[in-house]
Amino acid sequence: MVEVHGFVSPGFEGVRDAFAANFETEPDAFNQMLGVDVNEVGSAVSVFRHGEPVVDLWAGVADRSTGRPYTSDTLQLVFSASKGITAIAANLLVERGLLDLDAKVTDYWPEFGQAGKGDVIVRWLLSHRVGVPWIDGEMTIAEVMSWTPVIDALEVQSPAWEPGTQHGYHATTFGWLVGELIRRVSGKSVGAFIQDELSIPLGLDLWIGLPDELHDRVAPLEVIEVPTDPVLAPMFEQFLGPTTPLGRALYAPGNAWQELQFASFNLPEVWRGEVPAANAITNARSLAKLYAACVSEVEAADGSRTRLFSPEHINEMNRQQTDGVDHVVMDLDIQYGLGFHLPGSFLPLGGLKSFGHHGAGGSVGFADPDEELGFSYVMNRMFLGVTGDPRSGSLIDATYAALA
Repeated sequence: MVEVHGFVSPGFEGVRDAFAANFETEPDAFNQMLGVDVNEVGSAVSVFRHGEPVVDLWAGVADRSTGRPYTSDTLQLVFSASKGITAIAANLLVERGLLDLDAKVTDYWPEFGQAGKGDVIVRWLLSHRVGVPWIDGEMTIAEVMSWTPVIDALEVQSPAWEPGTQHGYHATTFGWLVGELIRRVSGKSVGAFIQDELSIPLGLDLWIGLPDELHDRVAPLEVIEVPTDPVLAPMFEQFLGPTTPLGRALYAPGNAWQELQFASFNLPEVWRGEVPAANAITNARSLAKLYAACVSEVEAADGSRTRLFSPEHINEMNRQQTDGVDHVVMDLDIQYGLGFHLPGSFLPLGGLKSFGHHGAGGSVGFADPDEELGFSYVMNRMFLGVTGDPRSGSLIDATYAALA
């Protein structure tokens, strides 16, 4: 039995039980077929309610190559849960009146209007409706880490569909699209803006662009292995191959991630760069507190109480901006708010008005304004699934059982 560290408030003991059970989980039929062990290696879960922490748990091993334990200070890369963080940063500019959702992107970023993108509005950029989920041509990781080559390529990229007419998951390009908008409006890179306006004021361990001196706190990811079995490999290729819409979006820009795939995000040069859709490094406590600060007052670093958004803007952030199927993710019913996943049968979150973002392999963070709740789960062993992650799902269920 794994030793679970941290605390739960009275009434939330079921979350601790569900968390411990995740370290002794039988794989579902899909992962049994792949031969994948889904038991946890190292992970953490955190819940804030009414601005106060009610769950803060961690357990397991951060790095099996050294035996380093998963501790309260362990940092974790959270893949696309990063998009929720970047979306919060952009929405903060909207809340402050510095960014207009219905203005043209070219009002802030004139060069973006090339190749038929002149009428794209900010709202479409945040809700995956622009039509540039990938970039034609090839790019190296070094080019991607230097930011400007990606921005130059996005400016001249022709949309894959008429902007605004449909939606499709901009798996990696979302970060540069929204991040450049943040830079144009605020004068700061997205990583610097998040540090100055979110991480430092709220006292969060959260970075997009991790300083070198903190690298030894990161739990490396145990990544999804591409199957080589002659039966399974074609199935995987059909879903995530580099020529599929989802594969092109995931490996964007310019197939930079194709060679090492998810393992690219264990590279120190990727940790220190800014990939705002995918390389945020944080812990469950900080990500849950960030979402809690969206919908309730939390304790700031200076001891005061603070809240990021008015209830009126929360109603805009979690309002459904899309309709129909996602034309990148296998034509599935996935809907978006202003940069966030919204709850649905494919990607469950919390209550009906909750908003947040899942990350590849299992991580998730979200807010529920009705319950004034912030939730986050992070882990180092990636899980391959097509309907969310049973580990986070069990923790969310246990959380809402406690609320009931």
